Amino acid sequence: MPAGSIQERQHHQHGAHAVSNSNSHRIPDAPRSLFAVPRLPAGVLTRDEAQALVERAVKLSTADAVRVTVQSSRETNLRFADNQMSTSGATTNTTIRVQSVFGKRKASVVTNDRSDEGLRRAVQQSEALAKLAPEDPEYLGELGPQQYRTVEAWSDRTANLSAEDRARAALSALAPARAGNELTVAGYLVCTAAASAIGTNAGLFAYQRSTNANYTLTARTNDGTGSGWVGAEDTDWDKLDIKSIADRAIDKARRSRNPVGIEPGRYTVIFEPEATANLVSLMGGAFQARAADEGRSAFAKPGGTKLGERIVDPRVTLYSDPSDPLILTSPFDGEGLPLSRQTWVKDGVLNQLAYNRFWASKQGKTPTGGTSGLRMADGPDTLESMIASTTRGVLVTRLWYLRALDARTLMYTGLTRDGTFLIENGKILRSIKNFRFNDSPLFMLNNLEGIGKSVRTAGGDGVAMPPIKVRDFNFSSLSDAV
Repeated sequence: MPAGSIQERQHHQHGAHAVSNSNSHRIPDAPRSLFAVPRLPAGVLTRDEAQALVERAVKLSTADAVRVTVQSSRETNLRFADNQMSTSGATTNTTIRVQSVFGKRKASVVTNDRSDEGLRRAVQQSEALAKLAPEDPEYLGELGPQQYRTVEAWSDRTANLSAEDRARAALSALAPARAGNELTVAGYLVCTAAASAIGTNAGLFAYQRSTNANYTLTARTNDGTGSGWVGAEDTDWDKLDIKSIADRAIDKARRSRNPVGIEPGRYTVIFEPEATANLVSLMGGAFQARAADEGRSAFAKPGGTKLGERIVDPRVTLYSDPSDPLILTSPFDGEGLPLSRQTWVKDGVLNQLAYNRFWASKQGKTPTGGTSGLRMADGPDTLESMIASTTRGVLVTRLWYLRALDARTLMYTGLTRDGTFLIENGKILRSIKNFRFNDSPLFMLNNLEGIGKSVRTAGGDGVAMPPIKVRDFNFSSLSDAV
């Protein structure tokens, strides 16, 4: 399937689009100087290259308005399973999306053909489709020049990580697993270097480059009863503690063997950071002002919204900030709108809702953009202190297969996995079978008993969450899945 086509279908509700595809352009490696400043890796466009590509497309346009979005990237990866490496490689790609507008009729075409003919074809197709598209009553025109915050989200080490480096990282888990007949490990390591750019015929141009290193590892016991998972993510590869990831996943797998079932019900639960992120990050979409104003969200109430009201424990503060060291997301959204720090929940109170350009114009507000990344402010506790203070409870590694049940309460269902443990008298007693849960991050954060220090989690999208301890979390049934 052509790059970007799924996202394009989901994004454009009032226009049409098409996708044009050709082979990704590969830029040959240039000789490296020992004294030169490291260059962007092959496949990642510099600011000048991206701007030139945008300007070429804009000059071809005859539409009333045109927006050109350029995404370029180089991804290196290594995958291993069944105690052996299975794939290792690198891919590069550049995609160009051209959105053409006539009046309020708009359409877009995505291509990865950077030739003059490829750009001309994309522009012409988008214009032809725009003339056939229904009017979009919420279209506000294209943005002109903007000012953006500087976000330093680049690491040369991540961008240029070698195949040997990736292999050494994998061996930190493979070597101990191969040493006996006890464990099987599987993992995925991916490093991405990317650059995004947006330009319009109204004079806007925005450019951001970034890197990301992500490593997830699952260790299973060969008797089929134990599983341990650990994941880590950072813009800088050197900040990932590769050996610790392997040691923790293997230890968790060993300790989770032969789980026993305990009665479902409401328990005191300690969530490791990834499990916290699995649930709390779901609140991000609920901060949309339009849904609240129209009575469709958990933050709506008869006659208005819950702005200014306490919605969770006073120890909870949730915010988005592109320049936060644990988030480091793009300083602009898909329209080129500048993004700044937004505190959605402050000391337990709903402090801010997210306004896109249209809804901000309609409501007389300043547009904020969406929740680009999400972080919970740090608390004073540690995972160890929360375990030590628990008379009887459950420790959860992570959650999966989450599905929405009720948008008005943010009620979700899902399962624990990869290490679930019973705590008694301040100690981890033994492994237990996984649970299905039915609960809401809002309920969970209202029942808060402890909060630790946030870390960037491995789920992507710049989410940083702490371990937390909550009471009365609802486990509805048992699961035999490991």
